[in-house]
Amino acid sequence: MAAALVLGPLLRHVDQEPEEGAASATVWVESDRPCEVEVRCADGAGGTARTWRIAGHYYALVPVTGLRPASETAYRVLLDGAQVWPLTGSRFPDSTIRTPGAGDTLRVTFGSCRWAAPPPEDDGGPGDPAGPDALDTLASALAGAGGGARPDVLVLLGDQVYADKTSAATRRWIAARRPLTEPPGHQVANYEEYTRLYHESWLDPEIRWLLSTVPSLMIFDDHDVIDDWNTSAAWLAEMRATPWWEERVLSGLMSYWVHQHLGNLSPAELATDKLYQAVSRSPDGTAALREFAARADADPAAARWSYRRDFGRVRLLMVDTRATRVLAEDGRALLDAAETEWVRAQALEAPGSYDHLLIGASLPWLLPPAVHDAETWNAALCAGARGPRWARLGERLRRRTDLEHWAAFPRSFDALTALIAAVGSGPDAPATIAVLSGDVHHAYVAEPVWPDPPRSRVLQLTCSPVHNSVHVSLRLGFRFGWSAAGRLLGRALARHGRVGRPAIGWRRTGGPWFGNQLMTLTLRGRTARLRLDQARADNGLVTAFEQDYPET
Repeated sequence: MAAALVLGPLLRHVDQEPEEGAASATVWVESDRPCEVEVRCADGAGGTARTWRIAGHYYALVPVTGLRPASETAYRVLLDGAQVWPLTGSRFPDSTIRTPGAGDTLRVTFGSCRWAAPPPEDDGGPGDPAGPDALDTLASALAGAGGGARPDVLVLLGDQVYADKTSAATRRWIAARRPLTEPPGHQVANYEEYTRLYHESWLDPEIRWLLSTVPSLMIFDDHDVIDDWNTSAAWLAEMRATPWWEERVLSGLMSYWVHQHLGNLSPAELATDKLYQAVSRSPDGTAALREFAARADADPAAARWSYRRDFGRVRLLMVDTRATRVLAEDGRALLDAAETEWVRAQALEAPGSYDHLLIGASLPWLLPPAVHDAETWNAALCAGARGPRWARLGERLRRRTDLEHWAAFPRSFDALTALIAAVGSGPDAPATIAVLSGDVHHAYVAEPVWPDPPRSRVLQLTCSPVHNSVHVSLRLGFRFGWSAAGRLLGRALARHGRVGRPAIGWRRTGGPWFGNQLMTLTLRGRTARLRLDQARADNGLVTAFEQDYPET
């Protein structure tokens, strides 16, 4: 029987600075059996790779070489010589690989938090209670006549799948495998169930085509594993005491490595990645990957999920804010010492070699001020600033209200603030420094107010969700968080926790916006343009905000 395409193709890494007149790319696929995967381009470029096996599934990450700079070519996918992509009778245009030329404009589209299906409590109702999916809507626009400017890269900032909020269809599928009365109930429990989430999400026809033709970069957030993942030491101790957590977290890390992380790496990085080489050359890489996941869970320093991409004169640092946390109350940090130093070294390397610095972090650096102060207050309580009784209350509040952003780790907030100030100062400072974030289910633009302003324009760009919903109470809460009354309440909480003011202030210069949405940052020379598009059921993507950021 001929091999069949199960999932993909996903166009992942595309070279931005080709050497010796040729560029390369990587294409990820899943097949139903072992086979040779070929990507064959219309211009003669291409590549092949054998599948490798994880937990009974077969994957390949195909390096595509011989691409010409500043070109666009259609491609096909073949398994053992038989074409499987494009799909027969597809209504979408051919998938293409587009490579940049020198000095090209860079369009970065980003967002986070995408339900592949309506939330469990709303399944079975009329329509989609979460509203139109912004990525689906973008795909439909690009595939249509005169589809507009295509993003050069799609940056997905977390919660690509929801392991803890499964759809009715997935719950039925899980129930056919095991009793839902046993923990973790309707949530995913193992690697096979994680693969179901990716199939449900990425087999959406619009999403499948979009990911086949727009390069993507990804990082996880909590729902990719579980809500509030690594919130605190007490939370982690409770989870590790359950009989199901070990399998859940190891399977989550394994499936993330396969489906998301590998595609973030360049061909050169893949060639030197010992785990990838071991897995891809083994008859079955499951044991090696599981051992790696166990080490990464036990010791955050054993794995680096953060990575750097350079797009000509634009540098992107994608920062893991989940797996490298230090959770002990006397040393809490969002990034451990090694990760903090890595981010600093990457940002400060070769000053003057880039015009824009993008820091991708699923969690916003600058929150609504009242929320920021509430998180620093809570962190102080949990550390014992008001005694053990308040510490216990603080822990309950931390989990119940998701007080776990940069502000909840004050030393990490201060370190990132200081790094941004250092990068943005001096004669070689980039024109802009933008922190790209999601998570908080609304969108906004915030700009810091510095005692000693740097040369760079600094922006907090938060865009969430892509396809999700937010309760009206949360909408009101976020609006209150930006208000003058909210600021007063936040300062009162900070005083109660004996917390000083942050080293900087900040102001909201756009938003807040609610709904399913995407931001696009267009970088040209030393100028930037930001656009926020919202998905509307009646007329597709509607631009709600545009702003130019010329060099200061």
